[in-house]
Formats: sequence, C-alpha cells, structure tokens
Amino acid sequence: MKAVTWQGKRKVSVDNVADPIMLEPTDAIIRVTSTAICGSDLHLYELLGPFLDAGDILGHESMGVVVEIGDSVTSLKVGDRVVVPFNIACGQCFMCQRGLQSQCETTQVREQGSGAALFGYTKLYGQVPGGQAEYLRVPLADYNTIPVGTDLPDERYLFLSDILPTAWQGVQYANVPEGGTLAVMGLGPVGQFVSRVGRHLGYEVLAVDPVPERRAMAERHGIETWDLTADTTAELKERTLGRGPDGVVDAVGMEAHGNPVAGFAQAAVGFLPDAIARKAMDVAGIDRLAAMYASLDLVRRGGTVSLSGVYSGEADVLPIKTMFDKQVSLRMGQCNVKNWIDDLMPLVEDPADPLGVTDLVTHSVPIERAPEMYETFQKKHDGCIKVVLKPAGE
Repeated sequence: MKAVTWQGKRKVSVDNVADPIMLEPTDAIIRVTSTAICGSDLHLYELLGPFLDAGDILGHESMGVVVEIGDSVTSLKVGDRVVVPFNIACGQCFMCQRGLQSQCETTQVREQGSGAALFGYTKLYGQVPGGQAEYLRVPLADYNTIPVGTDLPDERYLFLSDILPTAWQGVQYANVPEGGTLAVMGLGPVGQFVSRVGRHLGYEVLAVDPVPERRAMAERHGIETWDLTADTTAELKERTLGRGPDGVVDAVGMEAHGNPVAGFAQAAVGFLPDAIARKAMDVAGIDRLAAMYASLDLVRRGGTVSLSGVYSGEADVLPIKTMFDKQVSLRMGQCNVKNWIDDLMPLVEDPADPLGVTDLVTHSVPIERAPEMYETFQKKHDGCIKVVLKPAGE
C-alpha cells in the first residue's frame, strides 16, 4: 500500500509499504478514504525526530470503510463506515470509565511513562503505524471506531477523529461562565474549532493569530479577531474592562512564534544523536512558550487557561508567582475523544452545520502530494489551514 512515512527532519515521503495485517482477534482493518495532516504532525516534521525511526507511518486523523474484522469483534461488520479516534483505548479500565481515554490503563506506554497509545505518533506513544495510508489496522476495534452514516461527505465526520473533540475539550476545560468571554490563542485548525465551539455555547470569543487568512476564516463565523502584536495583550485586557477574559485556550503549543533562544534550542536538538536528544528533551525546557505566557498574562484573576496545543519540554519554566497571585487554574492534556462524541455527533450531522465543519479544509489532495503539503502547511503558504489527503484519490 501507499503510506506517508517519516524520513528525517522536514522530510516525509510517500512509499510502498506492506499492507497491515491482523495481529489480534480484536483488530479490524479499514480502507482509508480520508486522512488529515494535523498541526501536531508538524511537531514530528520539525522537532520530535529523536522519537521516530525512518519509515514510521504518520497520521492520526483517519476514517474509512471496514474491510476485515477479527473473530472477537462484535460491533462492526465489513462495509461499515467509521471514524478512528487518534488515541487507542479499551473503554473498560479505571481511566476509560472516568472519561479519560487518553490515559487508558490497557494501552498506556509505560516504558516511556506516557499515557494511552496513539496512532502514528512516535515511540513516546507506542510507535503504532498511523493512518496516512491506504489501509490502517485498528486495535481493540469495537471501541476504537466511531460508526457513521453513509449520506454525508467524509469532511462532515473526519474531524471527530481528533481536532473537533480536542477543541470541544479545550473549551470545556477553559471553564468559562455562562455568557462569559473566551480568548483563543492561535487560529490553526484546532483554534478555528475552539472559536466556533465557544460561540456556539454562547460565549463572547476573542481570537488572536498573526496570519490574515486564518483571521479571515474565523471572521466568517462571527469571531472577533486580533493580529499578534506587542500590544495585543493590553488591547484585549482593555476590551474586557481591564480584567482579561474568563478563560483562554492556548491552541498553539510548543512551536509558538517568539523566544529565539528556545527556538535555537529546538533546532539544536535536531542535530544531536537520538539517544542524547531524547534525554535533552526529558530534562530541558525547550518549548517556545510565548503562547502560554501570553495566555497566563491575559486571563483574568481567578480565570482558567486551557492548553490544547502540544508541549514536550520536561523542564519548561512557568511564572508560578504570577499564577499563584492571580489564582489562575491551568488545565491540559491529550483529548479524550470518545468522551465527547455524544455531544458532537448531532452537531456534525445537523444540516445547518453549526460548527462550520465544511468550512475548514483549504487543501484536499491525493496522498501522493503529502510531502508538498507538509511543507506548505508548516510554512503557512497558499492560505493553508487544513489539509486532507485522499489515499484513493477520491
């Protein structure tokens, strides 16, 4: 089959690789009809190479059609159309029963001290082959698939795999009171959905991004946007009666613009031998924290900052004195996808499309164009906000 594989820093390729095979009676194989490039895939493209091997199959936002099921699979049949959540969970353990599927005790990657295994996301999360491919093996398939209807296009459902529930969780974690104000740092794919979810829930939404095309997309959905300048935080505080917003979602993460020293550290890690680089990331604060610092500065006293963007430095420095003085709450974590599907499915199937899931994809291309699209997405060229790859050219 054709698959997108990691080959080195800023280098991916589309290769012919072996088709996935059933390993357990609880597995299923799906033929992938749509698969997306996620903003967190760009961290693999740029930074997390020490935790990857050449040839690893990327991708964790996938959907398709079931073509094979194991003897122990009871809820699926060949021909079913399904979305695949990015985290792999059992649905039965202590964590899953509490809605913390990203911490599943059955699939935790204990040798790395990490939570639940993820598709296509490094040794840290199990080095499970990902979904940017023609076919995908799904472990524990009864739980790790979301059956969907056949009438609506893939793009109505695809984002249930990750970024839509990630945005929903980010807003829930921001703990905005009824009628309150939510600020969103970053208007990439997750930030776009965070903004729309916030508005759907009745909040005043103020969103910040330096890229005009991203601000324009958000404005189409009634979001008030701001460019990223040295004065933005002060202007947003003034906009909220000097207090700051009730909640802030950082939808940027570890590669935020700003802090050239941390940017240099991130680049330097890429030139170290893998074993040394992995250790450096375990003990060093290498994240560019501009978005997080801005969020902590911006949020009102007694407010909440919710981190949806990915961070990887183990010793990042936080302004604890300020956080304590302001009585700021901080929530974060990988999304617990299955926990939010019942809330989201009616919205993605609503003919009115209240979250605008059909207005996110800027580039839908055959999978063979993945290397070009990774570069375009990372550099924010050609108005690129969301890329969907079509393994069958559909």
